[in-house]
Amino acid sequence: MATTRTATTLWKGALLNGWGTVSLDTSGVGAFEVSWASRAEDPGGKTSPEELIAAAHSSCFSMALSHGLAGAGTPPESLETSADVTFQPGEGITGIVLTVKGRVPGITAEQFQQAAETAKANCPVSKALAGTTINLMAELL
Repeated sequence: MATTRTATTLWKGALLNGWGTVSLDTSGVGAFEVSWASRAEDPGGKTSPEELIAAAHSSCFSMALSHGLAGAGTPPESLETSADVTFQPGEGITGIVLTVKGRVPGITAEQFQQAAETAKANCPVSKALAGTTINLMAELL
């Protein structure tokens, strides 16, 4: 069964001096301020589209990796994934680095790396971001 999730942004003013609020409507967990300065300069307590993409990518990748490892008979004890999304004004998103550290009993570092590569290739968010270079660093703890 397909699901749809919704977020809404209300923007006021021009790009460089305006600001907005993005609300996570489906979950209702909150609304977050966004601005050009928070995107291209200092966050100043506000978020950006790239930070929201990083959150989506790190969580989706972790779910995909957990699922793949469990399906191979080696469920993880824990996975810690960060996503660094780089934004260059005038160019856009220029790259993403996924970094994962995992505790997975019963596998080698090579097997963990392969599982991570498979998760990166098959994670729905990775697929949605296919036009961007996505690098992966995986470490078995």
